[in-house]
Amino acid sequence: MAAARFVVSGRVQGVGFRYFALREARALGLGGFVRNQPDGTVEVVAEGAMEVLATLADRLREGPAFAEVVAVERSEIAATQRGDFCIR
Repeated sequence: MAAARFVVSGRVQGVGFRYFALREARALGLGGFVRNQPDGTVEVVAEGAMEVLATLADRLREGPAFAEVVAVERSEIAATQRGDFCIR
């Protein structure tokens, strides 16, 4: 089990990005959460297999139709056995 924190920047708030991340993470069977940050970024914390986290990173770079993703920063974190993926 691996875990990662992604910080997505660009036009990612107010465009359905959290719901997009929720759908993608659940489809991949990941645990964790997504939330807006005060600085305009979106934070995604996810746990699962390393290759599945890489797939999530690729999908976050694409984003939903109205988003404009400028960057996705990834950092490895300790896994804590998060359950279902949710929006915070």
